[in-house]
Amino acid sequence: MITLAQLNSCAREEFVRVVGPVFEHSPWIAEATWAQRPFAGVEELHRALCRTVRDAGGEKQLALIRAHPDLVGWLALTGTLTRESTGEQASAGLDRLTPEEIELFQKNNAAYKEKFGFPFVICARLNKQEAILNGFKVRLNNSREQEIQTALAEIFKIAELRLRDLTLA
Repeated sequence: MITLAQLNSCAREEFVRVVGPVFEHSPWIAEATWAQRPFAGVEELHRALCRTVRDAGGEKQLALIRAHPDLVGWLALTGTLTRESTGEQASAGLDRLTPEEIELFQKNNAAYKEKFGFPFVICARLNKQEAILNGFKVRLNNSREQEIQTALAEIFKIAELRLRDLTLA
């Protein structure tokens, strides 16, 4: 746990250590945002982090999307997700699926990746199994550009919740 005042006074390395996990396997976002301190609140910090992503360009945005694990994918099934992703998938009930439900998720993941070239990203903490499965159906009809924007919007939701988990005050 860290306060906003402590975070604002952190050296770059400590800031990246604390804020880096807010974006899955992408500490470059925290590193690039560090110089914008001090932040008046968590909302301002979140906006700055998201702006860093938006300004990073298409290749870095795709790398960020690709850094996310498949829902109920190999990493989840082998227990090797990040601590954050493990908790988020569990909050949506994805850790308690039947073999048939796991197969359905894996089929959807494969179809989505085949069409778009990156994993399906949704804020699991704000959804449950049925809504996520419906999301696959709806979003598979989108264009690649629509999906890039949708994935980034979902990543920003995930980041906001993870920032709040740091209990910044």
